[in-house]
Amino acid sequence: MLQTITDAWNALSPYGQHTVWTTVWTIAITIVLILSVALTTLWERKVIGWMQLRRGPNRVRILGLLPGWGQPFADVVKLLTKEVIIPTNANKVLFNFAPMIALIPAFAAWAVIPLSPTVVVSKANAGLLYLLSLSSMGVYGVIIAGWASNSKYAFLGAMRSAAQMVAYEIAMGFALVGVIIASQSLNIGDIVERQQGGFLAWNWFWLFPLVVVYFISGVAETNRAPFDVAEGESEIVAGFHVEYSGIAFALFFLAEYANMILISTLTAVFFFGGWLSPVAGYGALGDSWIGQPGIWWLGIKTFLVLFFFLWFRATFPRYRYDQIMRLGWKALIPVTIVWIGVEMVLAWYKVGPWAH
Repeated sequence: MLQTITDAWNALSPYGQHTVWTTVWTIAITIVLILSVALTTLWERKVIGWMQLRRGPNRVRILGLLPGWGQPFADVVKLLTKEVIIPTNANKVLFNFAPMIALIPAFAAWAVIPLSPTVVVSKANAGLLYLLSLSSMGVYGVIIAGWASNSKYAFLGAMRSAAQMVAYEIAMGFALVGVIIASQSLNIGDIVERQQGGFLAWNWFWLFPLVVVYFISGVAETNRAPFDVAEGESEIVAGFHVEYSGIAFALFFLAEYANMILISTLTAVFFFGGWLSPVAGYGALGDSWIGQPGIWWLGIKTFLVLFFFLWFRATFPRYRYDQIMRLGWKALIPVTIVWIGVEMVLAWYKVGPWAH
């Protein structure tokens, strides 16, 4: 059978082989991402329990083993079997379409994210523009969900979420302008390659204010605590998805966690060297297997950045809405503009990464 597969592979044209590899990697990334989202929900509850001196999920097992690990899958079964209730006066087409609009960009963005020097679905030269365009699509899912529900509470929550997402999306975009200036490329693979040279050669060192702005904006854009004003139960029930139930609600839930993983990965790629080793170029250690680039380095960095999402939820109180908007418009956006000016000065005098 192996020989048959080999012969069939050799019979394909280069374009056919590329298409097969792209399809295989797309399916593999999608499956891994879905499983990662499920396990992230468990990890979050465990981390919050650990920080608040609780156990977290510890009952549902997988085949009698791993206490608590079966909880995400039990939640999936529960949501799949619950009835999806559509309000009588809702726009049924848009009501059903909104969760997909929220979810699809979170998965489609992975098409241009390089997981290693050789593993990437598409090496698009304008990959960064592709990511920016997809990230702006999420707000449509929020607005449509709130409007199509024909509920004033859902619509109010949608407007609040949309205003918040737009404010922080501008700050996030300006932060990425700084990355473009430092890397002189829109290709995400090239952005990673420009950070070679070890821990201090990564973009975080010269773009530290932009790292902070980008990550805070990512937390706000995913509507995560302490920026989850759309879900302020004492104010507007549960925000734009208050009328959703069953699998429709689960899609919004899935999109939120998928976006968390996406923002964590992009933070690692843009500012912390992606798949590059932190000790590359540092003597004998850099020449050993530890100094070699690989997908495991990207996984470790994503894991560490994602932990901050969970840490914030366990420790920070929810901000007032006026505080959130003031932070986005009057603090983060001015910081990015000022630091872009600093970058221009560094580039003019060829300091740091501009010395090449």
